[in-house]
Amino acid sequence: MIPMYPLRFDPIYQYRLWGGRRLAHLLKAPLPGDEPIGEAWLLSDREDHSSRVAAGPLKGQTLGQLLRQMPEQLLGKPVGHFPRFPLLLKFLDARTLLSVQVHLSDSQTDYLPAGELGKTEAWVVLETGPKSRIYAGLKPGVTVGLMRRAVATGSVADHLAGFKPNPGDAVFLPAGTVHSLCDVVVFEVQENSDVTFRLSDWDRIDAKTGKPRPLQVDAALACLDFSQGAIAAVTPVVEETRPIFRERLFDCKHFALRRLRAGSPFTVGAPSRLRILVCLSGDGQVQYGGIDYPIGTGDTLLLPAAVGKCMCRPNASITMLEISLPEESHP
Repeated sequence: MIPMYPLRFDPIYQYRLWGGRRLAHLLKAPLPGDEPIGEAWLLSDREDHSSRVAAGPLKGQTLGQLLRQMPEQLLGKPVGHFPRFPLLLKFLDARTLLSVQVHLSDSQTDYLPAGELGKTEAWVVLETGPKSRIYAGLKPGVTVGLMRRAVATGSVADHLAGFKPNPGDAVFLPAGTVHSLCDVVVFEVQENSDVTFRLSDWDRIDAKTGKPRPLQVDAALACLDFSQGAIAAVTPVVEETRPIFRERLFDCKHFALRRLRAGSPFTVGAPSRLRILVCLSGDGQVQYGGIDYPIGTGDTLLLPAAVGKCMCRPNASITMLEISLPEESHP
């Protein structure tokens, strides 16, 4: 068995008709072709798109293989065992509007395909533009009947709560929240699910197919939480200011996420706990076992539970997100 070490993964790019080319400024791997790229999957354990270790003795191993071969070394004992890695991490470039969509919860089994989870997710806004908009939740008084009529008349947006985001905003989207995005680049953390029900797609035609994308109106309305009012950006909780500025953005039953900013050495990771680092700006080295593992803008570095604490040494200053699993979790 090869000992664990800090694991780097390369992004998996995804065509999306609403995407753009702004991820080229964030990630080192060149964008393919000249088509719109809406998503970069940073850490994925999906059969069709599986992240592979990019360097070191485990190079070429998929995230799923590591989970099956060394579950406790990867996740740690308290977390429990999962049939696949429980989170999916992405960068999104929403150049134009995403579809108006709803993700179902883990408990809505009538609508869950076999082997799938629900999808609670969260965003951290990285870049905005002149048309930036986040839709999340409903205006007061919206009912199933009202929304069904809005779908028929093309007026869904009239009933969505929304706001103009700023870089740094963090937005939590529980399963069942109707939502959309426009003209923003965001980081996304979510349950490992690829199930989306579209309520509206703004009457668009997919240039690749020449057809509109299918809607799933009945399923979307069945899974939409009509008690969910307007959702705003969360207020970060400052946990530490020296030697690192550390703030908690989200902490739910599926994941926790903190934002770290530092200009001097600091510790990352935790004993017997998995941590994932996503660098948003700057660069430096994560030191483990006498070896320097470089981390820079756009990089994703997974610290297995067997690795534990490491020292991060910024070259000047660095900003990163640190993602963790709940200490007690179940498949």
